[in-house]
Amino acid sequence: MTFSTRILAFSAAAFALGAGMAHADTWRYAFEEAMDEVQGIYAQKFKEEIEANTDHEIQLFPYGTLGESADIMEQAQDGILQFVDQSPGFTGSLIPEAQVFFVPYLLPQETETLASFFKNSKAINEMFPALYADQGLELLTMFPEGEVAITTKEPFTTPADLDEVKIRTMTNPLLVESYKAFGATPTPLPWGEVYGALQTNIIQGQENPMFYVESTKMYEVTDYVTRIGHNNFTTAVMANKDFFDGLPDEDKKAIRAAAEAAFAHIIDYQKGLTEASVEKIKEAKPSMTFTTLSEEERQPFKDAAGEVEARFLEMTGDSGKRILDQMKEDLEAAQQASQS
Repeated sequence: MTFSTRILAFSAAAFALGAGMAHADTWRYAFEEAMDEVQGIYAQKFKEEIEANTDHEIQLFPYGTLGESADIMEQAQDGILQFVDQSPGFTGSLIPEAQVFFVPYLLPQETETLASFFKNSKAINEMFPALYADQGLELLTMFPEGEVAITTKEPFTTPADLDEVKIRTMTNPLLVESYKAFGATPTPLPWGEVYGALQTNIIQGQENPMFYVESTKMYEVTDYVTRIGHNNFTTAVMANKDFFDGLPDEDKKAIRAAAEAAFAHIIDYQKGLTEASVEKIKEAKPSMTFTTLSEEERQPFKDAAGEVEARFLEMTGDSGKRILDQMKEDLEAAQQASQS
């Protein structure tokens, strides 16, 4: 073999090796919670499915490793991240229609009904993908994370009790409107500032699913947990659209299958999670007071929900109305399916 032939052979081998490596990539996936919290459990199952069924690897980045929620969304849009899990609470400024998940008392609390809705909803599976695509994102799935509870320093049972109470909210315009309607003073803050703000009384309350109240130790800096039944925390898993569109069909299929498997896994994982979290909080802080408002007590908050829904329609126009109407149809179908 001549020198030039050896060079050509070496170049061909290097090209083949490079091509092989290009098909076995490491994909980056960031989310808004810790590894042992709901989004982290979902991400680990997604990673497991991808690595079992493709040559690719998934590198996971839990909350704080790449910055705040706004940072990881920007990185996902820029293609630095291939996947991101983020609540519509933070994407509301990008996709106003996604704020529909913050219309109070729209989503049911029953686990089976919720699972059916998120899996089969036309609004989620047929209408939202185009809105996310406009922002450079491929919507893979949405899933619920649990009933939202409100933790405060003082007890409340009526909107009047929340007068001048500063409640931390995500940077979401409709969530701000919700707490205004509930009588409180909404205070948008990045999550990393919440514990300290409660500790120093800059704010007097916050809302989150019970597992997150427990895992982030919000009970250490508040004294009351109140369930008014107003919402269930929703999150969305997305891919960078340019990345996703550039994949071969077999990889796209594997990603969608992994998202579906992780969805089923996380719905099952959450069974009993709220109750277990309550018990952990009681054990850690026996003085913590838990209150679930009765239907009669909830009525003033439900009455305020109409005002918030009207604000949602003002913010989003015809597009928002179509999505809200479809979601109501989807929710009715899910309710009927869970009763059959």
